[in-house]
Amino acid sequence: MHDTTMLLIELGGIILILGLIGRFAGRFGLSPIPLYLLTGLAFGDGGLLPLSASEGFIAVGADIGVILLLLLLGLEYSASELVTSLRTQYPSGIVDFLLNAPPGAAAALLLGWGPVGAVALAGVTWISSSGVIAKILTDLGRLGNRETPAILGVLVIEDLSMAVYLPLLTALIAGLGLAGGSITLLIAVGTVSLVLLLAIRHGRHLSRAVSSDDPEMLLLVVLGLTLLVAGVAEELQVSAAVGAFLVGIALSGEVAEGARRLLSPLRDLFAAVFFVFFGLSTDPTAIPPVLLPALLLAAVTVLTKIATGWYAARRAGIGPRGRLRAGGTLVARGEFSIVIAGLTAAAEPRIVPLATAYVLILVVLGPLTARWTEPVGHATGSWLRRGPRPSPPGAAMRAASARDGAVAPAAGG
Repeated sequence: MHDTTMLLIELGGIILILGLIGRFAGRFGLSPIPLYLLTGLAFGDGGLLPLSASEGFIAVGADIGVILLLLLLGLEYSASELVTSLRTQYPSGIVDFLLNAPPGAAAALLLGWGPVGAVALAGVTWISSSGVIAKILTDLGRLGNRETPAILGVLVIEDLSMAVYLPLLTALIAGLGLAGGSITLLIAVGTVSLVLLLAIRHGRHLSRAVSSDDPEMLLLVVLGLTLLVAGVAEELQVSAAVGAFLVGIALSGEVAEGARRLLSPLRDLFAAVFFVFFGLSTDPTAIPPVLLPALLLAAVTVLTKIATGWYAARRAGIGPRGRLRAGGTLVARGEFSIVIAGLTAAAEPRIVPLATAYVLILVVLGPLTARWTEPVGHATGSWLRRGPRPSPPGAAMRAASARDGAVAPAAGG
């Protein structure tokens, strides 16, 4: 069969399956992300029906999916709102690092992986998945919630921190000296600072330049600009996701509203492809040997992320329910964790299966904790505040009499 024909058949089958399972999840009010991941596992190497022709296309589509998720997330907020969020949420970013990086570093040292493995696994457990969380917020209709800016503040600080962390990790893996690592770091930080400055000061000019009454032209210009900036950012050792997010916040007004409307269907399509690719890139047979340590690490860092979200939302003046929603939403790990594990694979190959199992656990749990942490936490808090129900009058006496083999006297007798 011709390669193009096989590519069309595989892509058509996968997209059809994604549509069906998305409808199934929607019927029960669930996020489809875990089902997308399981679909990828089923069609990856070692799965039930490995793909042969479409894997390369899906890999490119996955990159586009992450970029579109972050672009649409950025379009929800202006540059001034981002700066305000960074100013107010930087203590939350520090707490996020202090709570979530040490468990990964400690686990790596206990496993005997050394300093490189410790730094890498600390990053894996520290960084939440902006792509997954953006999808969760969209699926649950929470983009307008009061706690969402606090969540985004933590995510933005994490994503911008990657501009510092990834060059340092790369230098550590390569054994570069202080000078080499410092140059790489300066380039990355300078790039982020420049783009952010341009977005704040000249975002309105960019919006006017991009603006068009023709939806087709607006779609092409915004999408082309986003992919271009994301590619340049990646080349300059800055995450493509950060570049796409900065493009989103640089656009405002009617341009941002029109771009959201036009790009939302594309985002949904390629975001689904991203989660499928994540499953495709995982060998199911490599997961069982590392499942126990991955589960233990996931259990610890679920609690630390919930604590992070609680702290960030409390600083923003959000009530207890919103704090629980924020904490549950931040649980998912994803694209950055896999990137970190991939960078470290040559220096410490044992990190790859553990990081993959860990991310799969939390990317499945993430939509569930986002949905259920608040109602479960609220119900538990209400039960604790009420305490045990008081016994009815005479119940204690009758119980004691029954233990002694006596008959309790009748009430008022």
